[in-house]
Amino acid sequence: MPIVATDLLLRLSGGAGNTDPDAALGGVMSTTTSISTTVSEENLFNNFTAAETTAGSTKYRGLYLLNNHGTISLTVSAVYIPTNTPSTTTAAAIALAGEGVNATMETITDELTAPVGETFSAPATFGAGLSTGTVAAGQRYGLWERVIVDALSPAYDNDDWQIAWQGTTTA
Repeated sequence: MPIVATDLLLRLSGGAGNTDPDAALGGVMSTTTSISTTVSEENLFNNFTAAETTAGSTKYRGLYLLNNHGTISLTVSAVYIPTNTPSTTTAAAIALAGEGVNATMETITDELTAPVGETFSAPATFGAGLSTGTVAAGQRYGLWERVIVDALSPAYDNDDWQIAWQGTTTA
């Protein structure tokens, strides 16, 4: 059976039993919680407070891309943001964890601390996406998510964005 979209999961970091997006600060992949590829302040980041939107804020989360297929590798794969935030005062970006495929990503101190050495971007297409190469069945790849809210940002409902991960298969 070929790889289908439901085989490619986005999981929290923060420990095997982590179910709290606020604790997704890197480390071991959660075995219990997958999140939607439509990301928002509500399902991955807390809503920005009035103080944060006044001063501006940058927050980070550590996630894992998981090939949950039983036997087939995902090859020539990339992750990207096909739909970024609709607000003109917020922006989402991603960076691959430098540890590489099937490794445990670093742990950051808190959501305001950037991971060390990662370069963030917001590729909008598969062709411009961040290459995850070959991810064998059952393997994972660490992914950092960053969201920035500009200083003096107005409130904005449904400030969602999407993450896409795709590639080809060996079957």
